Amino acid sequence: MKSLLIVYHSQSGTCARFAAAVAGGAAREENIAVTVRRAWDAGVSDLAAADGVVLIAAENSGALSGAMKDFLDRCFYPAIQRGLVLPYALVLSAGNDGRGAQRQADRILSGIPFTRATETQILRGEFRDEYAARSEEIGQAFAAGLAMGIF
Repeated sequence: MKSLLIVYHSQSGTCARFAAAVAGGAAREENIAVTVRRAWDAGVSDLAAADGVVLIAAENSGALSGAMKDFLDRCFYPAIQRGLVLPYALVLSAGNDGRGAQRQADRILSGIPFTRATETQILRGEFRDEYAARSEEIGQAFAAGLAMGIF
């Protein structure tokens, strides 16, 4: 059985909705255990127990949201010391752009080194049903890739 960790930061509730949708999609795959953690509550032990990770956060003022940045900062050196190399997917909620948060996250994650398994999804503007559907697809596709050993 493979393990998928979903780590999210949500102030407005939008990213929590995306995380729930990703988890719902991932749960459709057999032989995948899904764990969902808020960024404040997650740590390197969660990463060490996972076979892959989906990170969900907002872009705030052109940068990665504070709690997600904190999570990555807390895990950076311990993950390197443990030799963790995980595939990841990144889902960003952005008011209009999202690329600043994406660059920041990719730079941190490549230093651990984690490998990007999918293209970053930047969901711009207000929450929409189509974004929930896309998040479910991301979760199911990522979980399927883990189950098949693609990632």
